[in-house]
Amino acid sequence: MKICISSTVDSINGLADGRFGRCPFYAIYDDETKEYEFVENEGAKAAQGAGIKAAQIVVDNGVDVVITGSLGPNAIRVLQAGNIKIYKMLGDKVKEQVGYYNEGKLISIDKPGASHMGIGK
Repeated sequence: MKICISSTVDSINGLADGRFGRCPFYAIYDDETKEYEFVENEGAKAAQGAGIKAAQIVVDNGVDVVITGSLGPNAIRVLQAGNIKIYKMLGDKVKEQVGYYNEGKLISIDKPGASHMGIGK
């Protein structure tokens, strides 16, 4: 299983980012290898459609679970169509999120937050 965490930097010691579509990086944890891979979010700087582009990056990387703060309606639709489970992050650090997920502490997200949340931030 692969778990994707929206991240502010390309380090597990960095902060998790509450913005799914506009976060700079995705930390993708593989529970088989116990390793993280960092993928740059090419959609973060898009004038429009950042959430859709971001969701497609996640789908293309074979992710099963996304941990983030909030996502817009288009991103959530793409992820749900890909049968990807979505959870709200807890705490600050990227490295904490997988543990929280494994302990069942994260709340499932099934409805979008406000779209265009990350523009100008």
